Amino acid sequence: MRKIVGLCLVVFVFSAMSLYAGEWTGFIADANCAAKKGEDAGHAGCAKSCIGKGAAAVLASGGKVYTLDKQDDAKKLAGEKVVVKGEMNKDGSAIKVDSIKAAS
Repeated sequence: MRKIVGLCLVVFVFSAMSLYAGEWTGFIADANCAAKKGEDAGHAGCAKSCIGKGAAAVLASGGKVYTLDKQDDAKKLAGEKVVVKGEMNKDGSAIKVDSIKAAS
């Protein structure tokens, strides 16, 4: 009985750890305009300019804006459609990035 309870506990812990892991497709936008224009491919030039001037790079995806922890990687893809893999925080506002790559 103890082995079964222990095994269930281990499965639960690993399930909870991966609960927030995922993959998101969207655009790397500047934090200033992301909520309004972040998912517009025509916003790429403005996003590159604003990020180049110091605005934070964020992911605009599905009508939401997520802050990203790997700013250097995100800034390289400013204005582009990307796929971000990582873990979302508990309140759903930020992603701890494992990888960012241009969407195909």
